[in-house]
Amino acid sequence: MSSGLTIGEFAQLTHLSVRTLRRYHESGLLEPASVAPDSGYRYYTSDQIPTAQVIHRLRDLDVPLTDVAKILATEDAAERADLVGEHLRRLEAELDRTRAAVASLRNLLHPDDGGLQVELRPVAARTVAGVEDVVGHEEVVSWYDEAMAALDAAVAGLPALGPPGGCYANELFTRGRGTAMVYRPVADPPTRGRVRPVDLPAAELAVVVHPGPHDDIDVTYGRLGAWVVEHALAVDGPVHEVYLVSPRDTPDPAAWRTEIGWPVFRLTPTPG
Repeated sequence: MSSGLTIGEFAQLTHLSVRTLRRYHESGLLEPASVAPDSGYRYYTSDQIPTAQVIHRLRDLDVPLTDVAKILATEDAAERADLVGEHLRRLEAELDRTRAAVASLRNLLHPDDGGLQVELRPVAARTVAGVEDVVGHEEVVSWYDEAMAALDAAVAGLPALGPPGGCYANELFTRGRGTAMVYRPVADPPTRGRVRPVDLPAAELAVVVHPGPHDDIDVTYGRLGAWVVEHALAVDGPVHEVYLVSPRDTPDPAAWRTEIGWPVFRLTPTPG
């Protein structure tokens, strides 16, 4: 009399290999319905097929075995959905990063500057409401979000004199740590919490607009740098960014526009 489905039969029905089923048994993830005491043969029931299929789908999504075990052990449907949803969100974020990296790599391998539109622009000195700190390169994104939130709260209700921007010291890129400052041009910049009036000196900027997501903004930086070198200019001071359209304005990355400005001066030709 049959004791159930053999491990081979169960493997055929679930598309999980015999080796995988043995590993799941050893880890306690999917134990056979019974194990013959004399031979050690594993037997499964048809009722275990849906569980095996769930495991198969979760592993196809690279859910770790420990997380699969948590999902299977959770009887509450809402909690189980939350566990799966959390992993799916991580996968989506990784997929977004992969797509951005692929797009950036294609741009690098097949550059299409469209005749890089660089403008040499004099900028007058002005006083803005700013937040300034020394930060590490890997901290910039989280620091930016917090600093801009502080700025938004501090200047609420004040007349805006232009889009927000930022200034980033060269050391932030060359040494991995340096001064970062984000600002909002407003009338009568206040002193409130982290926010202070900041004097921006006059500068001559080589300016270009980076369209779209920020994942490949380094490509635009590189092309602007090449343009600066080709036109016998030298970088002089921290890089400027102006957030014409930012994630704070729209969640659509295709609509984002970031103006990059490098303070420059013209090199003196070497005699001969």
